Amino acid sequence: MHTQVGIVGSGPSGLLLSQMLHRNGIESVILERRARAYVEGRIRAGVLESATVDLLTAVGAGERLARQGLVHQGFGIALNGQHKRIDLASHTGGRTVTVYGQTEVTRDLIEIRIAAGGTIIFEAENVRPHRFDGNKPVLSFEVNGEQQELTCDFIAGCDGYHGVCRASIPQREIACYERVYPFGWLGILVDAKPPSEELIYCRNQRGFALFSMRSKDVSRSYLQCEPDEDLNEWPDDRVFDELQRRLGDSGKVNIGPVIEKSVTPMRSFVAEPLRSGKLFLVGDAGHIVPPTGAKGLNLAASDVYYLATVLINHYRTGNDHVLDEYSPAALERVWKAQRFSSWMTALLHNAGGDGFDDKLRLAELEYMLESDAAIGSLAENYVGLPY
Repeated sequence: MHTQVGIVGSGPSGLLLSQMLHRNGIESVILERRARAYVEGRIRAGVLESATVDLLTAVGAGERLARQGLVHQGFGIALNGQHKRIDLASHTGGRTVTVYGQTEVTRDLIEIRIAAGGTIIFEAENVRPHRFDGNKPVLSFEVNGEQQELTCDFIAGCDGYHGVCRASIPQREIACYERVYPFGWLGILVDAKPPSEELIYCRNQRGFALFSMRSKDVSRSYLQCEPDEDLNEWPDDRVFDELQRRLGDSGKVNIGPVIEKSVTPMRSFVAEPLRSGKLFLVGDAGHIVPPTGAKGLNLAASDVYYLATVLINHYRTGNDHVLDEYSPAALERVWKAQRFSSWMTALLHNAGGDGFDDKLRLAELEYMLESDAAIGSLAENYVGLPY
């Protein structure tokens, strides 16, 4: 098999890249180790920046998003019972965010890729990139026990933090920066209305909590917990009770059937550069942000925008030097999002220690909620910096 761009991973970044390339006459093949049903059922984030919505719409994946996505012009911050609404639209010239689950984004993108005749090979096992330091990169893989090879001009590693692409790059070629946080998030997806029409971020003496949603009738909530928290110690009743304690007077937690419950450790991670020869790292394969700032999926989309741009320019002009532009452009936005996500995480969580730092963060949060200029900076970063 041969294609122009071999893509490893059928998450939103791999699918979006394939669709952008297709609309510019560039062929691609996606290799995915999981079954289609598994990929379409993964529960992930769901707050989209306006630029991400524009990008999905531009490639033809915006029809259901426009119908079902929940456009939010603001969100709330609750601090020990005091509630402050952050008006995003008024501080950013009308820009907003849209709540639309990553699961739905993935389904939409798979549907339009298949409708356009795109090739997605599901259940491709033992995928390995080879010879990406030369002129003839190869992706080897197995389907039903049969060994196959896909030759290509370029490889896009869209296979996540634990994927094979970054691990295949020699360690001497890549620098990794990481911060592991001393807490995690216990997340719960519930078939019940959320307590608010907008997200509420809570800083409480008992710990951080976030009240979000996947739709008007499905709530998605999180509690700060230990990174190795035992879910067996958190029956549903205890989770609902703790959510209400942390939400306080800012709303009422609605109880319903639990669809999914999990614990997510928190980390920041960046690999530099996002390229080795003709292998490019995209999304979680190259960087991870704590979910507090809602940047993970949006950074994957911006990576795709930058990579698609240089690949399109390369195929149009034959100029290899445009490929050098991808990693610096993507990383500039990644590090700015890392700064914002780390700041927001520190501001809203209880980190322990001797209490001095917690007092400073509390003072900073109180100042921010009283300062129009500080709120403007928060809003600008939350809706997403321009490409």
